[in-house]
Amino acid sequence: MPALACCVDAAVAPPGYAFAGDSSLPAPVPFTGEPPATNGASALPTGEHSHWSPARSAALYRIDGWGAPYFSVNTSGNIFVRPYGKNTLPHQEIDLLKIVKKVSGPKSAGGLGLQLPLIVRLPDVLQNRLESLQSAFDFAIQSQGYESHYQGVFPVKCNQDRFIVEDIVKFGSAFRFGLEAGSKPELLLAMSCLCKGSPDALLVCNGFKDADYIALALVARKLALNTVIVLEQEEELDLVIDLSQKLHVRPVIGVRAKLRTKHAGHFGSTSGEKGKFGLTTTQILRVVRRLEQAGMLDSLQLLHFHIGSQIPSTDLLVDGVSEAAQIYCELFRLGAHMRVIDIGGGLGIDYDGSKSSESDISVGYGLEDYAMAVVRAVQYVCDRKSVKHPVICSESGRALVSHHSILIFEAVSARVHDSPASSLGLHCFEEGLSEEAYVDYRNLSAAVANGENETCLHYAHQLKERCVDQFKEGSLGIEQLAAVDGLCDLVSQVVGAADPVRTYHVNLSIFTCIPDFWGIGQLFPIVPIHRLDQRPGVRGILSDLTCDSDGKIDKFIGGESSLPLHEFEGGSEVVAGGSGKYYLGMFLGGAYEEALGGLHNLFGGPSVVRVSQSDGPHSFAVTRAMPGPSCGDVLRVMQHEPELMFETLKHRAEECGLEDDDGMTNNGGGSLISSGLALSFHKMPYLVAGSSCCMMTNSSAYYYGDEDNCNGGSTAAGDDDHWSYCFA
Repeated sequence: MPALACCVDAAVAPPGYAFAGDSSLPAPVPFTGEPPATNGASALPTGEHSHWSPARSAALYRIDGWGAPYFSVNTSGNIFVRPYGKNTLPHQEIDLLKIVKKVSGPKSAGGLGLQLPLIVRLPDVLQNRLESLQSAFDFAIQSQGYESHYQGVFPVKCNQDRFIVEDIVKFGSAFRFGLEAGSKPELLLAMSCLCKGSPDALLVCNGFKDADYIALALVARKLALNTVIVLEQEEELDLVIDLSQKLHVRPVIGVRAKLRTKHAGHFGSTSGEKGKFGLTTTQILRVVRRLEQAGMLDSLQLLHFHIGSQIPSTDLLVDGVSEAAQIYCELFRLGAHMRVIDIGGGLGIDYDGSKSSESDISVGYGLEDYAMAVVRAVQYVCDRKSVKHPVICSESGRALVSHHSILIFEAVSARVHDSPASSLGLHCFEEGLSEEAYVDYRNLSAAVANGENETCLHYAHQLKERCVDQFKEGSLGIEQLAAVDGLCDLVSQVVGAADPVRTYHVNLSIFTCIPDFWGIGQLFPIVPIHRLDQRPGVRGILSDLTCDSDGKIDKFIGGESSLPLHEFEGGSEVVAGGSGKYYLGMFLGGAYEEALGGLHNLFGGPSVVRVSQSDGPHSFAVTRAMPGPSCGDVLRVMQHEPELMFETLKHRAEECGLEDDDGMTNNGGGSLISSGLALSFHKMPYLVAGSSCCMMTNSSAYYYGDEDNCNGGSTAAGDDDHWSYCFA
């Protein structure tokens, strides 16, 4: 092991191993600490760098599996978007890196000056997803001779953003596409949006309900919205009957059934007889009798059920739909004016590209398979019972919005194991070593001489533990402990036992931006959005900005515990500033993440841009741009008052003599120190790469360091219009 000969002298090591009390030990040889000339960080398949290609990166990150038909890698090594899926023409493809540069570039250079992290929303992809879902059901209905139609609803809980919901209503108007609400505020936004939609679009009211919720739903019906109140609890029926009579509204009622069919995966907890929602067959029969007594059995027109999110296979889907179709036919037999079967959510997406029915993050079918399975199952049962084919409704939220939203964030630094210090020799701590530690060092020398890797690791570990104990007792100095750490790290590197995985620090809060990873272990595809024409040379995990040990991503699709990553450009392992920016994207996160995100450490949400395909030089236009919440915004959420906080700090600055009463700095500069404080409230909580501190002095003036805000102390930060429109 020649690499270790630089730190322990094998030539003078004893042939056997030493024990405490052995006075015949040879003198120690100085530890030079020079690391071996190996690339210990590379844990990826070897190969010539020149042979690497974007296609190999696409295969490595499974992009063609989870990303098709919307995402792929271009010849420049950047991820690009096909906004119209497989119908996208080459000149319509959108380079994600160009979006990031346009959005984050300084305003002085024609950019929008937005700070990362960033959500890029692609309404063209959203429209394509909706049209693809509709086309899949239309094809299945036509090919099977089904005698009704499909009209879906979007469950707004998946993403309540105003522009997403408005887009869905707009894009789906021709298909009578509607909305589903599960709370009073969701119902209010659904009512408002559907005023501009198709008059036949369904407004499905799910969730637990009180009198106010039910009254609001009945008002929606008076407003000529096609509203259906779905009973989640038997007790809700009396409220519906009573309030509908008082408001003189004839309601349309649905029931949610608890099916026996159960989804065994993580998302199946809401299914089965012990599910959270819905009525048992006994309760459904009581609802029928109560409506019959009230002379309102004709109001019962919809059956709803939900097997669970991410249904893994069409076999499970068919079981559930068939069971529900039997209940639908029985309700028809009992006299209800049944018209709609609402199969709920569950249409899954393939997060890892495996197309597996055995995984919580994949599915073994496509849109066409799903639609065909549903149509055939409903048709088969209804034909056997001689029941008219119902309208088929689904609440496919995840499958609609996941693809159109991309979270982009920056890696700002990387942590690797320190190289052993070359300037510290064993003479630095020889005299301080205990007899046992000294013996461990000599035994390590003997193991090196004999080429015994496992023994080397054993004695290196034992030596380190003894020295740590000595340090805790105060008999060993920090310089000596550092030298031992360096020696033991070098041993681990040479024998191949060192951990090759690096920690990449990212400008992100996982709790805010990817809460499902922290909460339920949901995996999303995470990929560098550029440099994919280069072979990634290291593996890493991602650590966020929060002061929380859970703020890391150490599980990735494909069962991986680390992610292939590139070295920072220029070889910097401290800060990737300037031209060496390294951008990562999290894909398929358009459902749930924004609504579930919290404010841990008061890191707010990301900036958001809406990007549409255009005929501009870069094939896209940024049609809306919203900066992420500022420090002041997140403080207000927690009941603080930024304006009063600023006044308190300004007053303290005056008391400390940092400002005169007229607000001028004591050094005679014409700028206000308070402007730096004011700007701090206006900026996002995330790191600003390559900028100076807002409290640094420059020519006797206080300023905020990024170039678009060095305005000689102006406190007008945030005065710009939040919305902008620009062509790339």
